[in-house]
Amino acid sequence: MKLVSTLQSGEARLGAVSGNTVIDLQRAAASLARSEGKVAAAEIAAATVPTDAVRFLELGEPAIAAARAAVEHVATLSDADARADLLVSDLDESRLLCPVPKPPKIICVARNYGEHAKEAGFEMSEIPILFARFTETLVAPGDPVVRPKVSDDFDWEGELAVVIGKGGRAISKADALDHVAGYSLFNDCTVRPYQFRVTQYTAGKNFSYSGPFGPYLVTKDEIPDPHTLDLSLTINGETKQSANTGDMFFDVPTIIEHISEFIALEPGDLIPMGTPAGVGFKRKPPEFLKPGDVVSVTIPEIGTLTNPVVAEEDLPA
Repeated sequence: MKLVSTLQSGEARLGAVSGNTVIDLQRAAASLARSEGKVAAAEIAAATVPTDAVRFLELGEPAIAAARAAVEHVATLSDADARADLLVSDLDESRLLCPVPKPPKIICVARNYGEHAKEAGFEMSEIPILFARFTETLVAPGDPVVRPKVSDDFDWEGELAVVIGKGGRAISKADALDHVAGYSLFNDCTVRPYQFRVTQYTAGKNFSYSGPFGPYLVTKDEIPDPHTLDLSLTINGETKQSANTGDMFFDVPTIIEHISEFIALEPGDLIPMGTPAGVGFKRKPPEFLKPGDVVSVTIPEIGTLTNPVVAEEDLPA
């Protein structure tokens, strides 16, 4: 399934993409329960298919199975009936949020592609390099990323993102993919002077409205091997990054094992897996995101994450 979170009447609701439509999973589950003659259908649906993405992931495989059954139920209905009951809406008219609007943790991987390390002038590390992002920095699909007033050196970094389904501590590489809910896209936009003026990345990676995430969470059954995916980033249609996730130095199981050595992973945790070569600050001459640009990250099996760029000084006061 391709899961999305949408904003409806001020509330985040979990949906599944079907063609050019979004199926509201909780409403569809309630409709299915009613069709089966069950009492308290709305309560059953709320308990089995929550509207909140983190709560949904916490429920694990039973919630995934209930969501699939709800999608199959909608397929038996006429489009008119499904729309009358608010089960279906048009994807292009939906207000998309990040697929997990508030991940419990965002743990990013740095320097995970050899060519990127080479272009940046670094050796590959013997252990994964990690840094944290804050939820406040996330940007929904289609929303603007904001180049801050303090620097024009605002760079792009397209990445595969792993979303945790089953939590745990001390997870082995052999079991790691069992803890993955699915995959998404991330753009780790970075203010380079703030990243490199000290020896840790926190400030440069945590400017407000600098972390596009989405548009979909594609469940892992649709991507059995996350290390075979073509990844690209374009700016105004021009390709700036192009690589395959098989080029990652540390694979997904290694990263999950490493992180879970020191902290328990939780359902909904987000792990952007690092960016390939082609970032702006090492181009000759250097290139950076500027107001008016449109930046897109694509993995065909997942989709395309697109965001315009605006200047902080141009935002409404």
